[in-house]
Amino acid sequence: MLETKSAPFTFVKQGIFYFSRRVPSDLSHHYKASRIMYSLRTRSAAVATSRAQRAAQQLDEHWYHLRIRDVELPGKHLLRSQSGSLSGAPSPFETAAEGAVKLSEAVGIYLRLKGQGRPITFHRAAERSCGYVIDVCGDRDITAYNKADANAFRDDLIKRGLAGSSITRIFGTVRSVINFAASEVGIDITNPFGRVYYDRAAGVEDREPLPVDVIRTLQAECRKLDDDLRWLVALVSDTGMRLAEVVGLLKEDLRLDDPIPHVVVREHPWRRLKTAGSARKVPLTGAALWAAQRVHESVTESEFAFPRYNKGQQTNANSASAALNKWMKPYVTEKCTMHSFRHSMRDRLRAVECPADIVDQIGGWQTEGVGHGYGNGYPLEVLAKWMEQVYLVTG
Repeated sequence: MLETKSAPFTFVKQGIFYFSRRVPSDLSHHYKASRIMYSLRTRSAAVATSRAQRAAQQLDEHWYHLRIRDVELPGKHLLRSQSGSLSGAPSPFETAAEGAVKLSEAVGIYLRLKGQGRPITFHRAAERSCGYVIDVCGDRDITAYNKADANAFRDDLIKRGLAGSSITRIFGTVRSVINFAASEVGIDITNPFGRVYYDRAAGVEDREPLPVDVIRTLQAECRKLDDDLRWLVALVSDTGMRLAEVVGLLKEDLRLDDPIPHVVVREHPWRRLKTAGSARKVPLTGAALWAAQRVHESVTESEFAFPRYNKGQQTNANSASAALNKWMKPYVTEKCTMHSFRHSMRDRLRAVECPADIVDQIGGWQTEGVGHGYGNGYPLEVLAKWMEQVYLVTG
């Protein structure tokens, strides 16, 4: 296996750097393969070098402890416990008990306990965000990071050109990993990655709602082209649902035989909901009702409403978003995307003077106040009345 000169212990495949290192022959009985290989998830030689060197150092340390453990020490049978390290170095359990947990180890703890049943994007976010910290500040004990490290990390993210919203998301993930690991091993720390100042609005562009005449134009084009991508647009346009919610639907979630045709938004193993309040029923009217009917008529060999984006274990909403935003581009302004339909639905409900808590229930938005958490919400008949008003007045 060839290694790149610019990044030791790596090779490049289709532009992506991969880590590769042979398992020492004296330790081969500990492994199922003779070589350790995995993607470093970067096209940058500098980033690959940093990550590969970090991985190589971790392996060297681990292999040292494996070799020490394998050595037959005189009087080994007289030791009170053989579960720890025989070199005098603490075992991983002893290390955790003392609170010495590196950030890379904290990620492992976090994903092992909180990552069960979560989508691959959850795992990637934790690994990527904490990987950024390690690239900038090193893989250190979580108690060893300080405010200067957090500020240096912030400056690096800004230098990368990330928007304020992206920086907020990354910092939030890093804080969660550190706080969770600290809690698990029983240590109290002041997380230096909290309360770091930066311009949260930097690089963030507000999405504009689509005007009603543009919505009508797009809906007319959907009926003209009449394919699965346009059914997606039509469903979103007259329900205000999130695109990922629609892409992950089963055909049976589109209840057309009920007295009030509606779509059931619920969590599926292949597509989680954004919040608990996102689970809801939305009446189908206008273009959304037409699209649901076309799905039932045309999709015959799959349980999914949109099988094109449900071929694996996870719904691929990002691909749908990219394709549809590209198709919409000639019809909309620069700041409008598929998500703009959701903004527009809120405005359309306001235009018919729909009460705010009904608006929130239709869109799956969080409603403020303790009292709103009681009961089952408004019946479908009430929601249908307001959605019909939206279609008659603004559809």
